[in-house]
Amino acid sequence: MSRPDLLDAAMRAARLGGDLIAGRFGQRVGANDLGPSAKGPGDYVTATDHASEEAIRDALAAAAPDIPFFGEEQGGIRAEIGWIVDPLDGTANFLHGFPAVGVSVALVESGRPVVAVVHAPVLGQTWTATEGGGAHCDGVPIRVSDREVAHAICGTGFPFKAKPQLGVYLAMFEAAFRRFEDLRRPGAASLDLAWVAGGVFDGFFELSLGPWDVAAGALLIREAGGVVTDWRGDESAWLETGDILVGPPTVHAALLELAAGALSVAQDE
Repeated sequence: MSRPDLLDAAMRAARLGGDLIAGRFGQRVGANDLGPSAKGPGDYVTATDHASEEAIRDALAAAAPDIPFFGEEQGGIRAEIGWIVDPLDGTANFLHGFPAVGVSVALVESGRPVVAVVHAPVLGQTWTATEGGGAHCDGVPIRVSDREVAHAICGTGFPFKAKPQLGVYLAMFEAAFRRFEDLRRPGAASLDLAWVAGGVFDGFFELSLGPWDVAAGALLIREAGGVVTDWRGDESAWLETGDILVGPPTVHAALLELAAGALSVAQDE
């Protein structure tokens, strides 16, 4: 299949999962077997996570049966070429009725994303990209912002699943809060990255995310003219470590400088 065909398949799959999420959004916890179970402190999974993943997996298997699938909830096969999927990014938001929830579908080849879809089923937006084909939101081309660093608003996420990294994160948070105009924490990394790609946010930093959280959004940013690395500037390690810095070139350079300081402070403690 061509990349445009694979993108179409990913869009259809993401919207199938998103339809399930949107149809159940706002219901009381426990209704229709939506009660959460915990994978760890603050890390929930619901029947909707599983239902969305199954719908996405089946749709992708029907469209491209030879491509392996790996989902956040039920796993699968990590291969040289394969799908990486977060069927419901922002489960805590979903449980609390906060509409920042997403579906992330990426095709990864040789360690880099080449097809990406981030779908916001409650907000009604879909971001797409193919390697070399640009990034779009609902079919309209998007670009990262060109705001001055001092006026940047950056997204972030708290490392609640990686408490040993709290020291380096807090050092980074303080430095970023002093350097930029403001910070935001919506709680769904796939949407944070999509918002950076579209120029809503001017950067993003977080630690210890899963590959399903970042694969699609990272391609959106790169295709929209932004930079994606880990906290040490590595352009590929972020997919495995989940330590990610993104933004337009100027903001990314500032984030990388701040991260070096935060890592140094943590090392000295």
